[in-house]
Amino acid sequence: MPSGIEVTKQALDDFRKIQEYMLLAKKENATETYAKLKDEYLTIKAFLNLSGVNLTDIDKIKE
Repeated sequence: MPSGIEVTKQALDDFRKIQEYMLLAKKENATETYAKLKDEYLTIKAFLNLSGVNLTDIDKIKE
């Protein structure tokens, strides 16, 4: 069973990747893809906030 820190690290890695894909989707004007990624982004962001992670400096989306 993974520890809390391992789960949080995985969520941070996923958060970083999803932001990269969102920025790409926005650049390519892929609105449906962007919307789907945003759902995932918000879920992971909520989890990280509940885990006490300060996202101020790492959140590139800022919506």
